[in-house]
This record gives sequence, structure tokens and C-alpha cells, in this order.
Amino acid sequence: MILDWMAVVAGAGVGLIVGLTGVGGGSLMTPLLISVFGLDKAVAIGTDLWFAGLTKVSGSVAHHREGHVDYHITKRLLMGSIPASILTLWFMHVEGIHKSGQSMLALALGIALLLTAVTVAFRPVWHRVGLWLERWVTRSNRSALTVLCGAILGVLVSLSSIGAGALGATMILLLYPRLDMKRLVGTDIAHAVPLTLVAGVGHASLGNVEWGLLLALLLGSLPAIWLGAKLTRLLPEIVTRFALCVCLLLAANKVLRLV
Repeated sequence: MILDWMAVVAGAGVGLIVGLTGVGGGSLMTPLLISVFGLDKAVAIGTDLWFAGLTKVSGSVAHHREGHVDYHITKRLLMGSIPASILTLWFMHVEGIHKSGQSMLALALGIALLLTAVTVAFRPVWHRVGLWLERWVTRSNRSALTVLCGAILGVLVSLSSIGAGALGATMILLLYPRLDMKRLVGTDIAHAVPLTLVAGVGHASLGNVEWGLLLALLLGSLPAIWLGAKLTRLLPEIVTRFALCVCLLLAANKVLRLV
């Protein structure tokens, strides 16, 4: 197999953004696979699911070792997201969406990109919103709402490969605004890994993964994520957040034009 060096460079670029911002991997990789590498939407989504899942495995293990994962929240999210993902993939197979429903996949992808841009842009606001919602989100209904949020993420991730990161973290923050930030991040990553891999297995069974390209992307991204994490302290958080939002909006505009 001849290594695709363009894919290595692309993986490094996305990995650098992930390291700098903590989000953006799936949100930027899928549009990149469609526009630059010419993959159809279903294959781009399936390939990105494996890219996202594998790049987050080491982070999940690290957060587990540091005790930063709230497994009660993770379990509730997975109770909603895994069944929802499996049902969504079954529906895609039965209806042939992965072959003929390209406009539907483009619409789901565009909506997910816009939601992620809003989530990132207003990141400092969500904690205050979560505290305000505490009058309605009580101990008695929080578990059910967590399962529901997991189900929403399961559908969105399976259709677009986007949502397990920034959107997942925001949902957790809205439901658990008093959760320590390190535990919030660790819990979000711990939930994202099994969800993206289950959805990835489903897409692989539909033939929606470009394995050679995935390997090249991973070779570029893994060291770049480490470098980006080291460079985070050099750039103001507002600068990286603004740059990521612009990229997400441009990607959403490009994808929605394909609907």
C-alpha cells in the first residue's frame, strides 16, 4: 500500500486543532474527507467515526487513570446512545440511506456542524444556563434526561459522525452544571469512545470505511494532537475558539449546499 501523504498532512492538521481546542476532530474531518478526498458522504462519516474513536482511546484511558470519569453519567448516556445508534444504523440499512440518501446525510451533517459551532461559540455561557435549569432538572428526572440526551447523540453521531465531543460535553454541562470540569471532560470522552466505535462498526458492516485512508490520517493526527496540547498555553482560548467556529461555519455552508 502506498502511503497517502496528503492524508497524513490532513490528519496532522485536524489533530493539531483537536489538541489546541479539545474539539473539532469529527466536525472538521468529515467535511474534509468529502471535499478534499472525494469520498461520498456515507464513507466519509464511517471513516471519521473510526478516526474519532481511535484518537480518543488514549485520552479515555488517561482520564480513567486520573479518576476523571463519572461512570454513573457515562452509563446513563450509553443506555440511550448505543441502542439509538444501532436502531439508526438498522434504519439506514433497511432504507438504503447509506447508498441513496446522500441529501439526508448532508442535511444531518450540516445541522450537526451548525450545532457544534453554536456550542463552541457560547461555551462560557452553558454553565450559567445549566445552573438556571436546575429548578427543572431535579434529582428525580436527571437520569431519564441523561438517557434521552444519550439517545439524541446516538442518532446524530450515527448519521453525521459529529456530536459525541462538543455537543456531548455541553449536554452533560447543562444537566450537571456542578460537575468538576475535569470530570466533565473525562466523562464526555469515556462516553464518546464506545459510541463512535459502535457506530463505526455499524458503518463498516455497510462498507462505509476507507481503511487505507484512515491509517494515513491516524499517522498524521496522533503526534499532532500531542503537539497541539503542548501549544495550547501559547494561544488565548478565545482565539482558538473563534478560529474553530469560523471553520465549522464554512464547513457547514459547504455541506448544506450539497443538500
